[in-house]
Amino acid sequence: MLALDIKNLSAGYGARPVITDISLRLQRGVWYCLLGPNGAGKSTLLRSVGGRVKALAGSICIDGADLHREPDLARRQLGFGISPEQLPGLLTGRQCLEIYAMAQKLNAIDPEVLALCREFRLESALDSFVDTWSLGMRQKLTVLLALLGDPALVVLDEAFNGLDPRSAAILRRELESRVEAGRCAVLLATHHLELVSQAATEAGLMLDGRLAQNWQGEALAALRARGTAALQASLEEASSIGGSTANC
Repeated sequence: MLALDIKNLSAGYGARPVITDISLRLQRGVWYCLLGPNGAGKSTLLRSVGGRVKALAGSICIDGADLHREPDLARRQLGFGISPEQLPGLLTGRQCLEIYAMAQKLNAIDPEVLALCREFRLESALDSFVDTWSLGMRQKLTVLLALLGDPALVVLDEAFNGLDPRSAAILRRELESRVEAGRCAVLLATHHLELVSQAATEAGLMLDGRLAQNWQGEALAALRARGTAALQASLEEASSIGGSTANC
């Protein structure tokens, strides 16, 4: 069963489409990095998957559940990383985790998530109000919330921004561990090409609201073997010609 199956998706704000005719299929065991310039539609695509932007056409299925027809079932298999600014500042970190766990029908916070919290060195701050936390601390909390309930699909938007190198390494290791074990697919929007070249198993380029290019399998492996500079050159070439909807 696919962790994510998007078919011919168009979505936007009001009646105006921001993204058009997007199709994307991700199996568990895939780390998909979504690239593109600011304003290309990356965040709109992620918010559509998270049910925060209404689809104007097409469909989104998460672990076999249609997000429109079966929203509760679909969202129980989704770990969506909200932006740090959306965290409720008048709750403590622990309260945020407990409320999210309840929303996922969990009896308690996952032991794995609590262990990651300790690795992130957040444990001592859990009973402090979130509005007293730094950006990096809040970024870590959004990741912890997204991982509650062992979701089939983890969706993160620039989740490595604001993280110190140690915490970034911990997060990357955690995501890689879950992906390599086939527990989930990761959909990450990022500008960090080094992360793409080292961690992604698939990647895509968004331009002007469309998924213009996909790299997977041998094509991505070849780019990764040549390093970040080769990936940057491929992105620039794809952007200059407007991309191609065919997979590489």
